[in-house]
Amino acid sequence: MFIENLKQLLAADMAAVDSVIRTRLHSEVLLVNQISEYIINSGGKRLRPALVVLSADALGYRGTRHHDLAAVVEFIHTATLLHDDVVDESELRRGRATASALFGNAASVLVGDFLYSRAFQMMVEVGEMRVMQTLADATNVIAEGEVLQLLNCHDAGVDADNYMRVIHYKTAKLFEAAMRLGAILGKAPAADEQAVAEYGMHLGTAFQLVDDVLDYSADELQTGKHLGDDLAEGKPTLPLIYAMQHGSPEQAAVVRSAIEQGDVEKFPEVLQIIHATGALDFTRRQAMREAEAACASIALLADSKHKRCLLELAHFSATRQF
Repeated sequence: MFIENLKQLLAADMAAVDSVIRTRLHSEVLLVNQISEYIINSGGKRLRPALVVLSADALGYRGTRHHDLAAVVEFIHTATLLHDDVVDESELRRGRATASALFGNAASVLVGDFLYSRAFQMMVEVGEMRVMQTLADATNVIAEGEVLQLLNCHDAGVDADNYMRVIHYKTAKLFEAAMRLGAILGKAPAADEQAVAEYGMHLGTAFQLVDDVLDYSADELQTGKHLGDDLAEGKPTLPLIYAMQHGSPEQAAVVRSAIEQGDVEKFPEVLQIIHATGALDFTRRQAMREAEAACASIALLADSKHKRCLLELAHFSATRQF
């Protein structure tokens, strides 16, 4: 299985990243340690930090700073999760109670702030202005994406272009930044840096589109979240947008009402409409197009086991079931 092969290829690097994470999580404030450890140990894929490692290795970097920056990327991602779960009032993530459900909203927001500030301390230590610029820009765009998503909630008038903009800001931007960091460390030519950055943007987009599909089709035990959470939060994701555009007027009205009311009781009916209109198949196809674009972006990079892994990862991102 691809994930097992990826873990094997990156085992030594990711062990080093985990060591950095554990060392740099430490705080003299006990609650910071408790919440940070809880969320970091909650079973995430560590995909974003793995991208820093893959990019750096594919582009010839031979130091250890990529471990530090991989940890920085994981801290930024974890901070966004803490804040997301407060905004979304989520009670479950990866099959476990969210930090906000367990420790309270105030503590989750403040520890998210701690993780952001620790990440910026660490990136300053790297002493590379372009690293700081890349991560500062990424965190700013991610914040804009969070606000855009908030504005879109319960708005059934959101179109596909608007929703894709949210994906690019909120999710794909950190994938892009992770890949760019590896190129900066490897002192790659500008063309190669741009190539891996574009790969990251397309990969992140594919990954989020599949998350949208899984919210209406996955095994809850595998994903660790309740089906229909997006609908309950009034999020007009691509399957819903497509279903409204291609269903009958009556079907579109049902989906529109469910989004506007966050009416999870209508989930079975909405799910039937989604399947009837082929919305999940359409979204999967869009994810595959993004994965193919990701592969095309790095086609001219020198061949290596890390490049081949990136190509496989793109395919996995669009075909995964969890």
